[in-house]
Order: sequence, then structure tokens, then C-alpha cells
Amino acid sequence: MAKLIDKPKVIEAAGNKPKRIEEFIGRVASETKSVSIARMKSPSGWVEPGQTPEFDEYTVVLAGMLRVKTRDGQLDVHAGQAVLTPKGDWVQYSTPSSEGAEYIAVCVPAFSPENVHRDGQ
Repeated sequence: MAKLIDKPKVIEAAGNKPKRIEEFIGRVASETKSVSIARMKSPSGWVEPGQTPEFDEYTVVLAGMLRVKTRDGQLDVHAGQAVLTPKGDWVQYSTPSSEGAEYIAVCVPAFSPENVHRDGQ
């Protein structure tokens, strides 16, 4: 049976500045473990700890620019572009540009604090 998600659940984000995570589908909003879908709104200068997640993450940037650092270098992903970060690879996200960024993140399986494996935790 179809289930309407009338509004997302706001989730606390990691990082040096407040970032808004609005989860539409996932462990918190819909009790879905197989996938999470969230809209992120990150301010200018936001940086989160590096992580080695147990999920593939598919990210579509809607506005601004998202910087994605990996062990192999970095990618600047601009509005209208997307990036895939595979599970098991170290990654760090940030929004260094003056406009910050808004983007949609899809994690398979769903994101959880236990499966993200942030640096230092």
C-alpha cells in the first residue's frame, strides 16, 4: 500500500556549523532500512568529519557547490551535477563556497549513525 510522507523529519547533522537534514525516506522518517532519501541544506564554510560508510551514496546538487574529498583527490560538484560515493571508500563532504549548497542524498542501504563510521568515532 502506498504511504504518503507529508513532511520530512529534521535530523541533527554532524559538522562544524548547523546543517539542515530533511529525511523523507529512511530509518527515522519512514522506518525504511533499505534506502534513505534526504534534502540537505548546508551553509557556507560547513565541513563534516571524514567517514567510511557501509552504504553507497548518490548525491544530486540542486544549488551551490558541494566539495567531495576522497583518498584520490577532490571533486567540486555544482548545481545540476551529481556524484556517487561507493560504500567502503573514505569521503569527506563540505560546502566551502559563499552560497553553501542544497542537495538530495540517497543512501543504499539507509544511513544510520552506526553504519557511517565517522573519523574519530
